[in-house]
Amino acid sequence: MYKKRIVIKVGTNVMTNRDNRIVRPVLKNLVRQIAALYEEEIMSVVISSGSVIAGMEVLGDSHIEDKTIRRQVYSAIGQPRMMRLYYNFFRDYGMKTAQVLATKRDFNPGIHRENMINCYEGLMSEGVVPIANEDDAVSVTKSMFSDNDELASLVAELIEADMMIILTDIDGLYTGHPDAEGTSVIKDVKIHENVEQYVQENEKGEAEGRGGMGSKLKIAKGAAAKNIPTYIANGNKEDVILDIVAGKNVGTRISL
Repeated sequence: MYKKRIVIKVGTNVMTNRDNRIVRPVLKNLVRQIAALYEEEIMSVVISSGSVIAGMEVLGDSHIEDKTIRRQVYSAIGQPRMMRLYYNFFRDYGMKTAQVLATKRDFNPGIHRENMINCYEGLMSEGVVPIANEDDAVSVTKSMFSDNDELASLVAELIEADMMIILTDIDGLYTGHPDAEGTSVIKDVKIHENVEQYVQENEKGEAEGRGGMGSKLKIAKGAAAKNIPTYIANGNKEDVILDIVAGKNVGTRISL
């Protein structure tokens, strides 16, 4: 039905400001691009961070000392708030969206995986954009994703995506620290190339997120090895998704 399927992972640093608050215009811009792709018969699946931050905005400081429980509480509060934002933005473009929560065990071979496939295929067949996130409220250590980059790669493999886009707050993998003079973005990486040497200088914090550039590169290489070209790019750029899909030289491309 669709010409292409793409998985778009939106990182915490893309959708939040320095005060750790959700930036609505950023989300609206992402939805605008996804709607434009939909008009070209390209279906997107969104892997969205932000539920913990959204929960913190509602609840404020928590007295819960256990970090895991505190994260569960924030996420449980923030999930419906994030979905309301997405629901409203997609509705502005006449589109429908749905939430798909998962734990890592849901991707293991068997009935859980089959159900996941059926869910995604059913939603996409109806033209509904799936928005996925980890089910933080019930996840335990052994069934947690290392980060949402891993979840994105598993979903990309599950739906046999044509490409995966990991959006962060920098332009891609740099040859040094992004703010240092003389550094540049590495535009193309093959899975056999040892570019991990650049990660330490390139590393930045991820607010309440868990995945840094080292994780992104590892996940991207893994996806590319399964013939899913993966891009690491700046989600704050106005047309970054459209430019990548159009084949423009944007971000860092990881491929076979």
